[in-house]
Amino acid sequence: MTGTTATRDKTAIRDAATVIVVRDGDSDDPRVLMGQRGAKAAFMPNKFVFPGGAVDAGDRDIALGAEISQPCRNRLGEDAADDVWQALCVAATRELWEETGLILGRPGSWQDNVPTDWQSFAASGHVPDASGLTFVFRALTPPGRPRRFDARFFLADADALVGDLDDFSRASDELSHLQWIPLSQVRSFDLPFITEVVLAEVTANLRSGTRPDSTPFFRNDDEESLFLRLHGRSMSQAQ
Repeated sequence: MTGTTATRDKTAIRDAATVIVVRDGDSDDPRVLMGQRGAKAAFMPNKFVFPGGAVDAGDRDIALGAEISQPCRNRLGEDAADDVWQALCVAATRELWEETGLILGRPGSWQDNVPTDWQSFAASGHVPDASGLTFVFRALTPPGRPRRFDARFFLADADALVGDLDDFSRASDELSHLQWIPLSQVRSFDLPFITEVVLAEVTANLRSGTRPDSTPFFRNDDEESLFLRLHGRSMSQAQ
């Protein structure tokens, strides 16, 4: 726009996707993939977090080689735009690739011009694959934070990833100290509060060996902070 500078309202709530990759999920002490955010990061500096980030406008234009399951797709569509589920799955795959160098994809060729931020992914001979993702948690960043996100957390088994699980050589520098952390040790790290909440939910699911038929929603807004399950049921009602 001539004569003006377009700026993003950094306090606006943005859709975001986070990926919880679990390794050795059937063992007595599964591991999760985490890294540390930089000291100068505007959002959660120094904290250990799962790979993830905001949905980009271009994510809505990326085709998936395979879709997430229909139950998860339906839950992702609750209180959201009809196409948000695909953008979130694409964002989850992209962020995992950018921040860890690990591929959640299947062999395939890109039919159209490949966007800049997908070129290295496409060069690997893969297209994004959301079939290994399970929607397990949703959280809204509370007011007053420098960034606000409507974050959807996805669970993925490490077996769904392509390549050497210990090779982070293609990762960006957004997360440092990337590592597979045993669940028995993860709470000794500097974690955001919401990450601890999500870990508790995921740990319970792994121990039970089942997937819940609803998704927890930790909502923060100007009037209330509620821990809900999607479809309007409170945690006490859902149990």
